[in-house]
Amino acid sequence: MKEKGLRNIKIASIGFIFIITSLACSFSIPSTPLQLQPTTVEKSSPPMFSQPTATPFVVPQPVLDEQGALVNLYARANPAVVNITEFVKQGSKVVPLGQGSGFVYDERGYIITNAHVVEGADELEVTFSDGTIELADLVGKDLNSDLAVVKVKKLPAGVQPLPLGDIHNLAVGQTVVAIGNPFGLEGTLTRGIISALGRSIPALTPFTIPQAIQTDAAINPGNSGGPLLNLQGEVIGVNAQIETGGTTAANTGVGFAIPVSIIKLVVPDLIEKGKHEWAWLGVRGGTLNPWIREAMKLNVDKGAYIAEVVQGGPSDKAGLRGSSSTVTRQGRDIEVGGDVVVAINGQPVRSFDDLLIYVSLNSKPGDVVVLTILRNGKMQEVKVTLESRPENLGE
Repeated sequence: MKEKGLRNIKIASIGFIFIITSLACSFSIPSTPLQLQPTTVEKSSPPMFSQPTATPFVVPQPVLDEQGALVNLYARANPAVVNITEFVKQGSKVVPLGQGSGFVYDERGYIITNAHVVEGADELEVTFSDGTIELADLVGKDLNSDLAVVKVKKLPAGVQPLPLGDIHNLAVGQTVVAIGNPFGLEGTLTRGIISALGRSIPALTPFTIPQAIQTDAAINPGNSGGPLLNLQGEVIGVNAQIETGGTTAANTGVGFAIPVSIIKLVVPDLIEKGKHEWAWLGVRGGTLNPWIREAMKLNVDKGAYIAEVVQGGPSDKAGLRGSSSTVTRQGRDIEVGGDVVVAINGQPVRSFDDLLIYVSLNSKPGDVVVLTILRNGKMQEVKVTLESRPENLGE
């Protein structure tokens, strides 16, 4: 994925060079578990000075409860989490290119991962937690959501699909768990919390992915495609990106997962049709701010400001207007003259993300949406017939 416009966000996949490194630094494990041997303590005479009696440390019950929940969660979920290795053909040879993670979606052998994990692969190999290796076929991928589905012919005995959660049950501060294969280290569990909800993160296209989940659970190269789970063992997201700070490709405490709402929308289409068609409004803009409000003397506090209408796009055909000029206020250049969207199909629009989320999750190409806009100080309605997203925007 190109880094242009992505700040310091990196996709959390891993190149094969990391696999080589981890193998070179491997160590042998005894074939049988190490056993602790009982120790015989000889009876001795009383000490010359009396010793204070230590108070036994008692682990608080909530800690024990969460520890038990995490242990049980891992035991149930890890068998469904897989390591995906990507191979490419180089002349007469097939060589490994990189690896990521994935998880079992249903009993038919469908596995969810990131599109960037499988992008460009000629062959795919799936390794399960019990060591079973299966070849996988690419069923479909969607660059707009960075999701992909692959399929194996059969699942190992006892492997059960992971259930999907509900985005409406998520809250900031909620404990979450990531399971995957960071740096090729299979079956790694990390724990954290939901740090924020409703983030918009870059897709593998000029568009963005809405409703992303931000977490401080450690996500590193190789975690891409693995599940982000709640304590009930439900998938609430697919781990995809990390904020690196620009100095390293490793975790800095800010990771992002594609939300379960997007999974539920895209994955069934990938399985049925090999692709997902996203509805497109054809505008660029941002959330209404005090500078625009003051410069345009608007009487609304919230809304989505239309800075640009893509020529020939759905909104252009419907007559929506973008910025027409630029003014300077207190040293700031402010684009003015554009429409302000305050509602879509009767639903309030308080931010540009609200507009994006509604079009993305509640509409399909061919649908007609009614935008309530503020133009020249007056409210009016504009009907827009949505179209399919283009592959590019002429960039």
